[in-house]
Amino acid sequence: MTRSSFSLAMASTLLLSPCLGGCAVAVVGGVAAAGGVGYEAAQERGVDGTFADMNLTSQVNNALNSQYGNVNATVYAGRVLLTGSSPTPQVKAQAQQAASQVPGVKVVYNEIEVAPGEDPWQVTKDSWITAQVRSNLVFNGDVRSGNYTIETDRQSVYLMGSARSQAELDQATQIARYVPGVQRVVSYVDIRSGEPSGPPPSGPAQAGMPPASPGGASPGPRPLGPPPASGSSPANAPIQVEKL
Repeated sequence: MTRSSFSLAMASTLLLSPCLGGCAVAVVGGVAAAGGVGYEAAQERGVDGTFADMNLTSQVNNALNSQYGNVNATVYAGRVLLTGSSPTPQVKAQAQQAASQVPGVKVVYNEIEVAPGEDPWQVTKDSWITAQVRSNLVFNGDVRSGNYTIETDRQSVYLMGSARSQAELDQATQIARYVPGVQRVVSYVDIRSGEPSGPPPSGPAQAGMPPASPGGASPGPRPLGPPPASGSSPANAPIQVEKL
């Protein structure tokens, strides 16, 4: 069974499982403004876009064909994220090249680890984290969850999709970073141009920074399930902002 198949099989069960433990979190924000297309025209992939991405995912996985280690492809709007493991840096680079040659692929983000394959328990933890992040996004009224794709690998959460504003992206990043067990959050999310619904943000914000409460504290969103283990300090985690 492939890692992606196992993840789908476990997601519903793991949403109800107990906490797998917390840890300090590093957040990496990938932020880019989409140019040339208004928000109203590009806020959703739509059914056609979703099926196109599903088809492209299948093509990329066929091109990889398990030749480059335990590599998983995630696709959003023609952008391909590679996660998993390869035995050597050379094989990792070959996997990226193979994926980039598939017709319809716009860009490849290579997050493959040079490491042994994950054991079943690690896959289980990753699937639980993905289910928690997805659930928390769905129940947050400030985030249009359907515009985000989530992949978790070795407790690193990767977000892909399109945000209506920087404020929404910050909220989505925080939701992911506060899920117990998450080691870091990497965002490959575009910010769509145009006017989103709701009030505009009051000022520029760094991706992943908790919003300040009136008393100056940073409450942050709380994930479903038990809180992180003692000793974790996600609010003090370092933040690195990268442009796509």
